[in-house]
Amino acid sequence: MNVLLTGANGYIGMRLLPVLVEAGHDVTCVVRDKNRFMPSEDLLDKIHIIEFDFLHPENAVQNFRDKRFDVAYYLIHSLGDTSTTLKEYELRSAGCFVLVASLTQVKQIIYLSGISNEDKLSKHLTARKVVKDVFIRSGIPYTILEAGIIVGSGSISFEIIRDLTEKIPLMIVPTWLNSKCQPIAIRNVIYYLQNCILNEQTFYKTFEIGGPDVLSYKDMLLGLAEVRGYKRVIITFPILFPGLSVYWLYMATSANYIIAKQLVKSMKNDVVCKEFSIREIIPQYLIPYKEAIEMAFLRIEQNMVVSSWTDSASSSLRRLDVNKYITVPENGCFKDKRWTEIPKEKIQEVADRFFSIGGENGWYYADMLWRMRGMVDKLLGGVGMSRGRRSKSKIDAGDSLDFWRVILADHKNHRLLLYAEMKLPGEAWLEFVIIENETRAILKQTATFRPKGIMGRNYWYSMLPFHFFIFRNMLRRIAGKDKI
Repeated sequence: MNVLLTGANGYIGMRLLPVLVEAGHDVTCVVRDKNRFMPSEDLLDKIHIIEFDFLHPENAVQNFRDKRFDVAYYLIHSLGDTSTTLKEYELRSAGCFVLVASLTQVKQIIYLSGISNEDKLSKHLTARKVVKDVFIRSGIPYTILEAGIIVGSGSISFEIIRDLTEKIPLMIVPTWLNSKCQPIAIRNVIYYLQNCILNEQTFYKTFEIGGPDVLSYKDMLLGLAEVRGYKRVIITFPILFPGLSVYWLYMATSANYIIAKQLVKSMKNDVVCKEFSIREIIPQYLIPYKEAIEMAFLRIEQNMVVSSWTDSASSSLRRLDVNKYITVPENGCFKDKRWTEIPKEKIQEVADRFFSIGGENGWYYADMLWRMRGMVDKLLGGVGMSRGRRSKSKIDAGDSLDFWRVILADHKNHRLLLYAEMKLPGEAWLEFVIIENETRAILKQTATFRPKGIMGRNYWYSMLPFHFFIFRNMLRRIAGKDKI
């Protein structure tokens, strides 16, 4: 079966891709930026990749001419776009997708959306309903699956619930945490998506998918606390302004401000299934909420998180084109260059150390100062440090890493390049590389800052005392010369 998978580098796409390949399908992945798409090496040999942006339909013919697909998945969605442009973007992207589906003679469109069975919807859910309407009018057989909260390691819902529960023992929360939802495990979602393929019982139909439990958001927080053995007290308070709720969610979790704002508005709606016909067409064991939480933490503990929402562009505050930043500029920049010689037999050990930097592993020196910088970034409206990293040991281009984005992770040549996504009066890169010849091996660490105006220059000079101690000792600990 020839399958077109859009949003292949998103949270759902990265989970669905290996399942489709294992089932024997010929999969073509569509991504906006190839450099941010890093499936495992065994998958790369079995798939095709097309670089294409569905916001630019004028390029559709040249990218999809003479191609044919049986099924096309639409997994494109951006929480990060502002509400004023979200509906417009969704409409344009969905229209372009229908054009591509027509050009390639697709026999079925499969779309994963959000439950939208309430009369008054948030702008976020309204935008998703717009996409649904486009597919219904397309004339192509469609299968639309509508889910509420998806629970799995790395999902935005799971990570936000985890952040709130782990960080705040006593919560005074708005009344919208009493809204009802029907969480569904990521494993159940993937099973539905896979088994819809050319299943004529699902043609021209919309299905609501959910797990066996109907819970309030408050119940979900307390449920995670119970699974993890935490004691948590949650008090709902009716007089909390929406803006304050947004800021509370933004400061306490890994969500940026735009995402927090859209989530708060969406959480005011109940997202509970009102029809269950999918359960008869595609029967499966529906995983209860607490069991799904246990499974998510097991994946984390085993270092097996396949994908994370933070690695998508929506977790950033900008649409980062990796190609523009993979070459570090030389002119008009300030640089902090440091190097130290390392034993040749220790090259892999040292490389593993800098490839594991950030997240729970820390930054090898002055972690408290790094966390304080993250708090300042949050207060200024930045992404902060709470995104962490997808895996404790694995890292690929496109991954988020605290308030950095991985631009290059060249394991073969021992080079890691990071680009700063924090709020700065300029642009910043941090690079680690090991250079070797027949007799010597050198670990180089370079911090590059390209300032914007006088503010940028003042910022660099004000940070010099901190750079001296932090970068010097960080290099020594990565090289193994000082105890970590």
